[in-house]
Amino acid sequence: MEQPTNRVFSGVQPTGNLHLGNYLGAIRNFVGLQETHECIYCVVDMHAITVWQDPKELAHNTREVAAAYIAAGVDAEKQVIFNQSKVSAHGELTWVLNCVARMGWLNRMTQFKEKAGKNRENASVGLYDYPVLMAADILAYRATHVPVGDDQKQHLELARDIAQKFNNDFAAFGGEEFFPLPEPLIMGAATRVMSLRDGSKKMSKSDPSDMSRITLTDSADDIAKKIRKARTDPEPLPSELEGLKERAEADNLVGIYAALADMTKEAVLQEHGGSQFSSFKPALAELANEKLSPITGEMARLMEDTAYIDSVLKSGGERADAIAQPILAKVKEIVGFV
Repeated sequence: MEQPTNRVFSGVQPTGNLHLGNYLGAIRNFVGLQETHECIYCVVDMHAITVWQDPKELAHNTREVAAAYIAAGVDAEKQVIFNQSKVSAHGELTWVLNCVARMGWLNRMTQFKEKAGKNRENASVGLYDYPVLMAADILAYRATHVPVGDDQKQHLELARDIAQKFNNDFAAFGGEEFFPLPEPLIMGAATRVMSLRDGSKKMSKSDPSDMSRITLTDSADDIAKKIRKARTDPEPLPSELEGLKERAEADNLVGIYAALADMTKEAVLQEHGGSQFSSFKPALAELANEKLSPITGEMARLMEDTAYIDSVLKSGGERADAIAQPILAKVKEIVGFV
C-alpha cells in the first residue's frame, strides 16, 4: 500500500461558540495548508459526545464548524470536509488501537485530569479514552502531519507511540512501518489564544463569561466592546519582547494582533511600543473586524443553506471513507481478522 508523504489530518469539536482561538489556532492554518498538502478536515462529533451534548445543538454545531471551514477559505471541492461519525473506520480502528495502547500511557494524559476534575470517577470512559480515538482519526488515513496547538502535543505524541507499538507488535505479520509517525505542525504567533478576562487561562467555549472570548458569530460592535473591556495592566506596551514577561494579558493581546496581521510579536512592539492600551485596543479591534467580518458574514449565509452544508459533509464523508476503508482492511488483515 502506497504511503502518502504530505497528508494532513485535523479536526475541530462541534461544541458551540467557535471562537478566535479556534480560528487562529486551527481553522486559519487549514486554509494555508491546502496550498502545500493533501488535506482531510474533520468535524469531530464523536469526540464531542465524550461529555453530554443536546442532540439538536450537536447537529447545529456540526454544520457551523463545517461552515466555518468553508467561510475561512477551505476549498470543499479540492479538500475533504466531513464529520467523523460518517466514517466507521474511526470507531473500528479505535478498538484495535485500544488493544495496542497501554493504561499507563493514558494515565499520563493531563487533559483528562483537567477536564474530569475532582469528579473523575463519574467521567465517561469516552473522555478517558478519547486520545486513542484521536490517534485512530489520524492513523485511519495514515496522515503524515497534524496541525496542533500546544495543548494537543501530548496527544499527538501518544498517537506516535501507538503507531510505533503497532508497527513493532505486528512487524512479522506485515505491520512493520505500516503506520507513519505523524509529525506536528505548530504554526503562527498565536497558537494558544488566552482568555480576554484572564491571561493565564486558555480562551474557551466553556468559560461562563461571554466577555472572555471573541466568537465567530460576534458582530463588529461585539468584537470592539470585548477588546475594549479586555483585562490589561496600567503600563504602556513595551518596545521589546522581554517587556511582556509577567504581563500575561498584554502578551495575549499582542499575540492576537501579531497573528491577525501575520506579523511577529517583535514587529508589533516595534510599531506600537510605548502606546497606551487606550490607543492599542482600538487598533486591535479594527484589525480583528477587518479580518473576521468577511468570515462571520459568510458563515451566517452558509448556515441559512443547511442543504448545501449537508451535501458537503456527505460528499466529504464518502471521499474520506474511500481513503480509510482500504487502510482499515489492511489493519484487519495484519492483526489476523478473517
